Amino acid sequence: MQRITVDDLISLVRTYNPKTNEELIRQAFDYGERMHEGQFRHSGDPYFTHPVAVAAILTEMRLDDATIITALLHDTIEDTKSTYGEIANRFGDEVAQLVDGVTKLTNLQLSSTETKQAENFRKLFMAMSKDLRVILVKLADRLHNMRTIRSMRPEKQAQKARETMDIFAPLAGRMGMQWMREELEDLAFRVLNPEGRSSIIRRFITLQRETGDVVHQITQDIRTELDREGIDADVFGRAKKPYSIWRKMQEKNQGFSRLSDIYGFRVITQSDADCYRVLGAIHRRWRAVPGRFKDYISQPKSNGYRSIHATVSGRDGKRVEVQIRTRQMHEVAEAGVAAHWSYRDGVRAENPFAVDPAKWLASLNERFSGADDHDEFLENVKLEMYSDQVFCFTPKGDVVKLPKGATPLDYAYSIHTRIGDSCVGAKVDNIRVPLWTRLKNGQSVEIITAEGQTPQATWVDIVVTGRAKAAIRKSLREEDRERFIRLGRELARVAFEHVGKKSTDKALKTAADKLALEGADEVLARLGSAELRAQDVLDVLYPNLAEKSGEAIDAERAVVGLSSDQNFSRAQCCQPVPGERIVGITYRGRGVVVHAIDCPALAELESTPERWIDLAWHTGRHKAAYAVTLSITISNDAGVLGRICTLIGEQKANIADMHFTDKKHDFFKLLVDIELRDVEHLHAVMTALEADSNVADLFRYNDIGRKP
Repeated sequence: MQRITVDDLISLVRTYNPKTNEELIRQAFDYGERMHEGQFRHSGDPYFTHPVAVAAILTEMRLDDATIITALLHDTIEDTKSTYGEIANRFGDEVAQLVDGVTKLTNLQLSSTETKQAENFRKLFMAMSKDLRVILVKLADRLHNMRTIRSMRPEKQAQKARETMDIFAPLAGRMGMQWMREELEDLAFRVLNPEGRSSIIRRFITLQRETGDVVHQITQDIRTELDREGIDADVFGRAKKPYSIWRKMQEKNQGFSRLSDIYGFRVITQSDADCYRVLGAIHRRWRAVPGRFKDYISQPKSNGYRSIHATVSGRDGKRVEVQIRTRQMHEVAEAGVAAHWSYRDGVRAENPFAVDPAKWLASLNERFSGADDHDEFLENVKLEMYSDQVFCFTPKGDVVKLPKGATPLDYAYSIHTRIGDSCVGAKVDNIRVPLWTRLKNGQSVEIITAEGQTPQATWVDIVVTGRAKAAIRKSLREEDRERFIRLGRELARVAFEHVGKKSTDKALKTAADKLALEGADEVLARLGSAELRAQDVLDVLYPNLAEKSGEAIDAERAVVGLSSDQNFSRAQCCQPVPGERIVGITYRGRGVVVHAIDCPALAELESTPERWIDLAWHTGRHKAAYAVTLSITISNDAGVLGRICTLIGEQKANIADMHFTDKKHDFFKLLVDIELRDVEHLHAVMTALEADSNVADLFRYNDIGRKP
């Protein structure tokens, strides 16, 4: 591979910044080369070829001298005898701070355990808030490492590729640098699933052989329409990246041959008005695909992205996506938030669509600030980084931006926490809808509130935005704390008695200290809200006793949280088992019926919160007395059914009932009632069945039509 010289690098910078400080870049190049002398990459190339390549990538984004020099020096503090002070003396405080920021990011183990990962994400966003150019250098560093990843050990390749797919590619996309996101994803995909990627490329080649150069044909079709309308615009087309195709196949559960929009086209115009003229010309020529239109020009994304996205049925009925934008919009679409620093002719480019990074970061930090713990913070970050956006209207016509998949509850909390907390219903386009309805682009949303309404525990699973989840959890913790403490106290009492101990205030205080919680009440509240297991408390206090199960818990006293005069039964619609989160629903004359917390039947009972009771399963070993229905599809071969029954028996599970729902020449479909101890027992049985080659389909059967 041809190496980039200092003259090559300066030439790249001068193409967009003739006023560059050429001498300072030469000094940084010479200094970096001297510091890394004697160091080599896995490929055998001198190590300094890597910082130079990173700097070259950043010139494609037309970044300022300080960022280019930082790229040349970004590994000097970490890997050489250079120091912060020396870099500050030679190249100034700005460069030294940037290099130091990149060094600190390099030391973060972003793919470590969940808690550590969340903690490091906080540090990452802190580094971003100081100067976003630190992240730009780090992304360019990761891009070059992924381009040259083949020289690493296989296990190191897999680790870097997974980290890239989980963290760096979504971060690049969130910053508006879609080209970088796509390349990072595809380079990681090449490592993580080379067979899948090769298969898609082979299918593309076959498709091209059968249909000819579709991209060229459709590009010419679009140009013909634009010429007919007298519109001056550039048209570009391409096949989408293999990973993008793979992801669509997984999301839609479709094979390659059934995918339609595998080609993308871009039209670059001279003005905003021309964008809409192009849209009109394309829609006159081809039929629009319903639900596949987004106008990010009138409603830009928070990172400055503007474009019209339209999907149409093009040549031979093939779906094609067309993106329409102006030249200035295209520059921001390519550089994202980085467009703020881009240069042209020696001065900062005055692009009206470039977003102020400080404002962009402030909007991110506002979303993350509500997280009280590491898990919640990590969840919020991932929701934000992986989300697309939908735009809804208030009754007054104002626009509210929400992530894809958002519900009316998310909408309510985006307006104000008070509106969300008191929400009792919603109207979408003037029609009353359930709170779990997924909102779509362009819909008008009206929230119905009521005095005295408080958030329900089930809302946490309905909303998708980090802000709403944080607000609901906070409200639940505040308003239901006493209720959770009461349930937690009962859970603790039962769990402690099960190992021959008492849940005294001192024991709970000691557990709180060990678990780094504020006090005994906090332990009880978390037990009651299922944020902490009684087993965890026992483990920290009595690690040797916690595992002693003693006698199996009788099914009649398996549930904690009922009063002495209440009896219970399991809901047949969802068949909850020990280990799963549960809730009780009171029925007149029938006692309490226990449902799984995610049972769809609970949606009909949202309006009667007075019937809901907080419950939990007894901590300890349960008897195998809880029937769960499994739907199993097996091949119609001799001995298969007998082997399935044997597999279930080998897992110490009893078959209580069995009946066939469908019999065909080549397969049987049957429902099997199996008596189990708990959710782990259920998973063990299902894993054993799934591993059998004659089991074609297996799932836990939930029947909402059954009586509770």
